[in-house]
Amino acid sequence: MLKDEQIVWAIQQMETDIGPVEQSLDARTPFQFLVSVILSAQATDVSVNKVTPILFEKYPTPKDLMMADVGDVEQIIRSVGLFHNKASNIIKTARIVHEEMNDRVPNYRKGIMALPGAGRKTANVVLSDAFGLPTFAVDTHVSAISKRLHFVPQTATPLQVEKKIVGVLAREDLHQAHHTMIAYGRKYSMKLAPDKEVCPLIKACDRLEEENEAGV
Repeated sequence: MLKDEQIVWAIQQMETDIGPVEQSLDARTPFQFLVSVILSAQATDVSVNKVTPILFEKYPTPKDLMMADVGDVEQIIRSVGLFHNKASNIIKTARIVHEEMNDRVPNYRKGIMALPGAGRKTANVVLSDAFGLPTFAVDTHVSAISKRLHFVPQTATPLQVEKKIVGVLAREDLHQAHHTMIAYGRKYSMKLAPDKEVCPLIKACDRLEEENEAGV
């Protein structure tokens, strides 16, 4: 595995390669952002951004959405996939946020995770992007990069990946690192065989891992 300072270096190299990058979901309020993140599960941000303008134009607030016909919401969001469950979840979430939370999305992890359709990754994304809090979300790109670049073992769970990154980076760097790693995972494949690898950073991390294992 890479040493902590080597992981920090690798993430800095990604940021140099990718440049400044921010969250790509379109939303005007924390509630709309929460809904967008729930919809983005197993879907691309691009596909979510195509349906949310229609959804939020018709149902802009928690009260509006909680009163929506589930069939209408399904029709609007059906292109993002898993639309039956997602429609049900965002309507239920809207009701809880309106009736129990005075239209305010919780700004703490357990509160968000208690909402239908919102797991730990969703909570971390919302806390970081909507509230500016120092959390780190692990999606498939972040997990694949962390394993391929030897930050964590291949068997590491998303929570173990999260704890590793949070443990080595400064709190103020977590937000940017999350979005950088997502963009890096979209740019470079993490599935190439070592002898066919073209990414200089991946090659460098392979060498570092070998040296660390050899005790160099």
